[in-house]
Amino acid sequence: MKRKLVFISIFLISIQLQAQTQYLLIADRVFDGDTMHTGWQVLVTDNKIESIGPKLVTSSKCEVIKLPGTTLMPGMIEGHSHILLHPYNETSWTDQVLFESEAERIVRATSHLQASLRAGITSMRDLGTEGAGYADIGIKQSLIKKLIIGPDLQCAGKAIVATGSYGPKSAAFIPPLGAEAADGNELIKVVRDQIGYGVDVIKIYADYRWGINNVAMPTFSIDEIKSIVETAHSAGRPVVAHASTKEGMRRAILGGVNTIEHGDEGDQEIFDLMKSYHVALCPTLAAGEAILGYNGWKKNIDSIPERIKSKRKSYAAALRTGVDIVFGGDVGVFAHGDNVRELILMNEYGMKSIEVLKCATSGNADLLQFKNKGRLKSGYHADIIACKGDPIVGLKALYDIRFVMKSGKIILP
Repeated sequence: MKRKLVFISIFLISIQLQAQTQYLLIADRVFDGDTMHTGWQVLVTDNKIESIGPKLVTSSKCEVIKLPGTTLMPGMIEGHSHILLHPYNETSWTDQVLFESEAERIVRATSHLQASLRAGITSMRDLGTEGAGYADIGIKQSLIKKLIIGPDLQCAGKAIVATGSYGPKSAAFIPPLGAEAADGNELIKVVRDQIGYGVDVIKIYADYRWGINNVAMPTFSIDEIKSIVETAHSAGRPVVAHASTKEGMRRAILGGVNTIEHGDEGDQEIFDLMKSYHVALCPTLAAGEAILGYNGWKKNIDSIPERIKSKRKSYAAALRTGVDIVFGGDVGVFAHGDNVRELILMNEYGMKSIEVLKCATSGNADLLQFKNKGRLKSGYHADIIACKGDPIVGLKALYDIRFVMKSGKIILP
């Protein structure tokens, strides 16, 4: 009987070994998420990275993939996306929310995910469905079940706004909103309800364009934000805050949020406060430039608008202070698949190329809690891309993605 069991065990192990898929990836250089290496290779077994280093030993059944002239690196992590939106010069935000059916928006979203994946984005944080309910949760489940292909998602669901602050708006009727409105003690129930629907992160609008003449003004009080944060954190969910005004940022920081999105009016005082409270900044540089472009501004031809000058100054202050920076461009405002646009601007506005690469990989993995991602390291997920050339020499190399592997499966070519 024992001999029979031993034979069965050996037989099952041999089947398991035969079923394993192995790839040895060889490129000119390897960026592991922290450092660039020449002469290194990456060995992948099934959906995990087995080893990384020079002259790796492999089995005879291992498939060798040579990628000359390229740089291997971790799949990039997009920190601020809206998969259920598409560029506003195609259809305005209001018309997308009011007139595009949820079915249409979900179909578009699947295409958006594929575009980002082919562009080297293997994980992304989606920060609000903008009127599409919890469609992002359903899309995430479809990805997990392998019904569709795309980056791994963290989802914020509906997002939360103060009553009367968000759009669409009409004097003639009450339109559907692009987020869920709540105030005061009601906020605790709404946060718990969203968690019950399966959101990974709670997003709030700490300010919005609801002042006189649509000027951006703060929305929630510090106490309201604290109640949101306490409720979310007790269930292990981070809280992110849309905040472009100085006062909105201040309230969000003191309220305990994890990241500030946009941060247009941030200055030395605010960034010192962010650093002391360990709050990260997602500056969304690309969204601002895209919207100005839709309004007629021609970059490198027209004079630099005051909005861009102000954003550059604010971003430089954040870098000087050492605030943690999240890579996230607000993609959806501009085209999905053009995610690298944000990285180019992060460099153009003052961040060194190597630091930009870290933000897009290991930095976002650490700050946004994408476990076992963002690095080429033994035991980590085999989310690996290769770009033509050396991105440290020129980040535009990231626009030329030659190879994408998602969880050990080759997506591109």
